Amino acid sequence: MCADTIKRPAWPESASRPLVSPIQPAVVYASDGPDMLDAQYDGELPGYTYAREGHPNADALAGMIDALEGVSGGIVTGSGMAAVTAAILGRVRAGEHVLGGDQLYGRSLRLMSETLPALGIEASTADFTDAGAMAAAMRPETRLVLIETVSNPTIRVADVAGIAAACRERGILLAIDNTFATPRGFRAVDHGADMVIHSVTKLLAGHSDATLGYVAATDADVQEKITTLAVTMGLTASPFDCWLAERGMLSFALRYDRSEANAGALADALAEMPGVLRVLYPQRPDHPDHNRARALLGGRGSHMLSFEIAGGREAANRFVAALGSIPFAPTLGDIGTTISHPASSSHRGLSAAERAGIGVSEGFFRVSVGCDEPEALIDAFGRALAETC
Repeated sequence: MCADTIKRPAWPESASRPLVSPIQPAVVYASDGPDMLDAQYDGELPGYTYAREGHPNADALAGMIDALEGVSGGIVTGSGMAAVTAAILGRVRAGEHVLGGDQLYGRSLRLMSETLPALGIEASTADFTDAGAMAAAMRPETRLVLIETVSNPTIRVADVAGIAAACRERGILLAIDNTFATPRGFRAVDHGADMVIHSVTKLLAGHSDATLGYVAATDADVQEKITTLAVTMGLTASPFDCWLAERGMLSFALRYDRSEANAGALADALAEMPGVLRVLYPQRPDHPDHNRARALLGGRGSHMLSFEIAGGREAANRFVAALGSIPFAPTLGDIGTTISHPASSSHRGLSAAERAGIGVSEGFFRVSVGCDEPEALIDAFGRALAETC
């Protein structure tokens, strides 16, 4: 005898509403019939069909980031690199050209040097701190320029105004990865960006427990192409990660301000410590892009800094061992401070000469400053450097 068909329960109704967004992990949404499904796909009826094509938790999170960036219609992707990929492949075709800043995140550089050429898309890089150099590298077939507001991990600041002007003159789309600056420090579309990209994994989500990206275009047709590409290639995000990131977003402004204050204090302290060759933090007067940083970021410096010590890889290993309480991890944007070594993580795919060309030596470290007690943070770095140098 066959078992009775299982009936799914109706969702309980409530006159009140949840204070916290519920997680909706449903992969598929049932419709009343073909006509209703057609109407949903045609945009005549709201709602969801299949989670790869969108779900409530992703839309809720995207709406929060849209509001911060001053855009609409952005999408959440499964990672920051998924967002970069969707932005490029949603607009650029084989035979066309992408120009990137020469100090992009390591995986973005590998996308430019390896993946795009394999797809028939030409890619090259130029000095993103020099608008003239970027303009000179633009070609008739250039369709998109990709830069970071503040570069990962070298903390250089883009000549956004000059690059945006050059893109406008040539009808080229400008995509800005705003992960380091965040919309609290810099709103990319207010400065000429046609697309804004984030690794939501980092400071926006802020707790190292959700892997997500975000991309929004100011032109609705471009956004539709990006979204279609992301859906087709399965670059979309899981409801649970979106729910975690939404929770993190609620404290984003508080975390940003505390981390930024700590970063400034730590940068100044490191600059006075024996064994430190240089410190890179945008609001320090000795930063190579200091004047541009003050104008572009409005006096903000964000939570990221980098510094270099003498002694190469051997000293780097000793320093990490001595640091102890600060996690050594290839991540950033956590609630607590973390430190990473780009030569062995984000930029390991580059040759030693390529790393040297952008200033990433074996003694170069990137610090993602968190909400720790500043005195304890400075003391931890001071003691580790004293033991190392």
